[in-house]
Amino acid sequence: MIRILQQDNRFTKAIFAVVIGAAIVTMVITLVPGIFDNGAANDTTVYATVRNPGFFGKLAGESTSIKMVDVQREAAQQARRNNYPDYAVQFLIPRIGQQQVERAVLAREADRLGLQVSDADLARELRTGTFGQYLFPDGKFIGDDAYLNFVDRYFQTSVANFEKELKGDLEIQRLQAMVTGGITVSDAAVRADYMKTGTKIKFDYAVISADDLKKTINPSDADLQAFFKQSAARYATAMPETRKIAFFSFDAGNLPNGGKVNVSDADVLAYYNANQKQYTTPEQVQTRHILITVPKGADAKTEAAAKDKAASILKQIKAGGNFADLAKKNSDDPGSKDKGGELPMIPTSGLDPAYAKAAMALNPGQTSDLVRSQFGYHIIQTEAKNAAGTKPFSDVKDTIKAQLESQKAAAAVQTFATQLAAEAKKDGMQKTADAHGMHLVTTDYLGRDGVIGSLPDSTSLLSAAFSSAKGAAPQSASTGEGYAVFQVVDVKPAHAPEFADWKSHVLDDYREQKTPELLTQQLNKLEAAAKASGDLKKAAAAMNIPVKTSDLVGRDSQVTDLGAMSGAAAGAFDLAKGAISAPINTGANGAVLQITDKQEPTADDIAKNLPETREKLLQARQQEAFSVFAGDLMQKYEKAGAIVYSKKQQQSPLGL
Repeated sequence: MIRILQQDNRFTKAIFAVVIGAAIVTMVITLVPGIFDNGAANDTTVYATVRNPGFFGKLAGESTSIKMVDVQREAAQQARRNNYPDYAVQFLIPRIGQQQVERAVLAREADRLGLQVSDADLARELRTGTFGQYLFPDGKFIGDDAYLNFVDRYFQTSVANFEKELKGDLEIQRLQAMVTGGITVSDAAVRADYMKTGTKIKFDYAVISADDLKKTINPSDADLQAFFKQSAARYATAMPETRKIAFFSFDAGNLPNGGKVNVSDADVLAYYNANQKQYTTPEQVQTRHILITVPKGADAKTEAAAKDKAASILKQIKAGGNFADLAKKNSDDPGSKDKGGELPMIPTSGLDPAYAKAAMALNPGQTSDLVRSQFGYHIIQTEAKNAAGTKPFSDVKDTIKAQLESQKAAAAVQTFATQLAAEAKKDGMQKTADAHGMHLVTTDYLGRDGVIGSLPDSTSLLSAAFSSAKGAAPQSASTGEGYAVFQVVDVKPAHAPEFADWKSHVLDDYREQKTPELLTQQLNKLEAAAKASGDLKKAAAAMNIPVKTSDLVGRDSQVTDLGAMSGAAAGAFDLAKGAISAPINTGANGAVLQITDKQEPTADDIAKNLPETREKLLQARQQEAFSVFAGDLMQKYEKAGAIVYSKKQQQSPLGL
């Protein structure tokens, strides 16, 4: 080896350099602790970190961090859009987080393939894409301030983040176009798809109601007792836990000073100065308007027609026409049309930016020229406007004083409750109640959802009592109008009921369990009889089952007692005229049907709908192909360890 290295051979020395270099890299990897560790694994501000897969991605590649705050923001927005309760946000976070991880992976793949979006591409999208009608009405930019307000109002983020996310969207769109660009659908596939979706049927159907069947199930007491014994585990805790509670209650009137509190003018002024934001009024404007709508995505001809109509109305107003009458006759705004176009005083932040800007530029009584908003063309008449400002101290002094007095009184009552709980712990409940002229009450055994009739609201007390042990130190709980000091006197654990006491519930459970079996039996009997005779109505009449007749329906239709025809009854579209179906079980009902008419699309129907059907089928196949591509890409990154989730996020929202 030494002799080889002593030779003046450049090739040999180059090989040796590579070997030495590899050894150094290996030493670095081995000896430098945490070189592959990702900070996201322990950083609760990061949902996950994504880097390029492979050796060099670990060693030197840049990573993308999915910030927890961004995941939470998107989850909160989605919850608001869907009117979900606030607590639903925590359950949306894993799904939103995973979507953002997949987005980051797709963006990296787009970058690798050279599909980056330039600033010029972004500018072109903002002017001519989806947002063009809002940001560039009539081809003119709405201005930086209005742009900022638009992004803040509709996306609750900064302009920089909005543009960054839009660039990411465009990159992924380019990637999707490249991945799915070669996908086509044949004419035969399009015709077959429309033949399937365009077929309509009419049928008779005999319906067996599960609820009606349930009422016919009348077991003997012996059957119910046997069922009760077999279901012992089911009823082991059917009788819920109950608790007996001792308490005394009070409100501000029981305080040593009668609940009186003093709030000085200095206190009121200090609160006013420290909470100025509470007393600011936003910029507001009251207007009348006439709207001529322009549908989203309208062509130039439609746009021009709307503008011409609005211009004609404006000309009549300038010639002395009555604004309110013209609004009633011409406006496309259903909310204000019948009121002569009148709108109430509205904060400008709640208006379309272009509309708000034009309305605030007018003096009361003045009428605007044509104003293009996201909805169409407006003619605006400003009736009143208020600049943003702060309410004077004198206007809000009494309100603040009452608020501070209420807060101090509530704090005093809460403090008194804490003192009484401590006193009861030391001297006992009865002695403490007597010492303060209060009445000690002991309830009957109550469940978690029980009610203590002598209290305005016993919810908090019962909730706390069921979290407290028998004989534990006295505690205090709110009663809505004051507080109560309480102690758990006794606990009856959850237990199984006696059969006689629970018989009606056992009967309900027995029927619930037996109904599906009986429904299946009846449906099979009906099907067999109908197919044997070839006449559903005759078979149904023999079993005293009512028969209904449907309209001519397609796969996207809803039918009474069957629900969506794309669901359990979808197989009916494959039947020939006169054929009888297999049993159809929707859960709530069961049915058997017989086809009375079947209309398949004609060649002309297929030809007429060929372009639209082709586009739908193509989009579906492209989406399916891109979903497979994205799934494979995610697996590649996950197998390579190129996605690192925060350890905190690896738990479920319930902490399981």
